[in-house]
Amino acid sequence: MLIDFLQINSALVLANPIAFSTFAVLFAGGGFLVGRYFLAERVANLESRIARRDDEIKALKEGRSSAEESKLPMVPIIATKAIWGEEEIASLTGSLFTHTEDKIRLSQS
Repeated sequence: MLIDFLQINSALVLANPIAFSTFAVLFAGGGFLVGRYFLAERVANLESRIARRDDEIKALKEGRSSAEESKLPMVPIIATKAIWGEEEIASLTGSLFTHTEDKIRLSQS
């Protein structure tokens, strides 16, 4: 593309080489500075996000005691099953599903 431009306008470029090279340096330098500015903004944004994340991780680690770290997570009771003696399996879902035990017995009869 640049070669085509120079071939088409070679007489103009050869007549005014100083003006052509001045504008080329200005446009190239301006593009470089704008690109560098946007890159610096992006890097600064990423660095602040990393610093904020590190602060959040540090705060979470400080709020946790060593006794809590050694405990295993509790398993929720919802949707677990239990067997009572010779009876059929009944769901332990609390008040979400009332009469579940009776429904299970009726469906298995």
